[in-house]
Amino acid sequence: MNPHDARVSHDLHALACEVKALARGLGFDLVGIAPAAPSERAKFYRQWIADGKAGEMSFLADRIEQRLDPTILLPNARTVVCVAMNYHANQAGEVATPGDVRIARYARADDYHELIKPKLYAIADYVRDASPGCETRCGVDTAPISERELAARAGVGWVGKNTCVINERVGSWIFLGCVLTTLDLPFDTPAPDRCGTCTRCIDACPTSALTPYQLDAPRCISYLNIEHAGAIEESLQTKMGDWLFGCDICQEVCPWNNRAPSTDLPELQPRFADGRLSIDDVLRWQPDDFNRTFRRSAVKRIRLPQLQRNARIAAANRGT
Repeated sequence: MNPHDARVSHDLHALACEVKALARGLGFDLVGIAPAAPSERAKFYRQWIADGKAGEMSFLADRIEQRLDPTILLPNARTVVCVAMNYHANQAGEVATPGDVRIARYARADDYHELIKPKLYAIADYVRDASPGCETRCGVDTAPISERELAARAGVGWVGKNTCVINERVGSWIFLGCVLTTLDLPFDTPAPDRCGTCTRCIDACPTSALTPYQLDAPRCISYLNIEHAGAIEESLQTKMGDWLFGCDICQEVCPWNNRAPSTDLPELQPRFADGRLSIDDVLRWQPDDFNRTFRRSAVKRIRLPQLQRNARIAAANRGT
């Protein structure tokens, strides 16, 4: 290796350390760097789509080539900075009264997209300033990026049997983000799979939507009350419990979440004291009530009639 190559290698190593320090300073709990290589699960992913496991989520099939190969999304991409932010907050996980419904933990605070994107842009700006001429591309889960697979490659966590990314220190209550770059930053070691023989998430799923490392989305409670806007099959309605928006069951039973730390970021503190809402209140809401309650919230992804459909299902399941 000539002296110039050694100096460049050292500079990139130093830059990687600086980027990681910046990410942690911005509030990310985990950060790692992965190669921007094509997905190793492309065949599985294509078959999963072909088998109808994505349900009506056509966006997962759109731009599939970019989703499976970061170098198509960003030509000449070499590495991906993968970050994760803990959103776990100490709250009661169970509904206390028959008239309450639950919202998944990730949607109890402000919309995470609006929180994470500016922080990703700050990382991208830093990389471009440090290495003029390099290119970057940022993405949360709205971009065609296989963020979970990349996070596992970067050592952020492994993709568990419930298909969530799990970190042995933080658990799975995490938001993911990626910054693709044309810089050849040094890679981190992929995270080992530590699910072992545990099947608690699979056993606990009321609708049998999970098999090891695979989700049958049209059976998933989160899919049914968020992605599916039409009528829901009665046999599935009775298994949806009291979930108004999303579902946390497969994460609540995960042993790696038993000691999950709580976030102290103000933006991620729940707007509902206990993560619950009154079924009667939701059914009485007018559009203004809905908009006021969920302003800047991920719940605004669906509309009030769909939320009230979910509330009626929850009411029937709770016998109220």
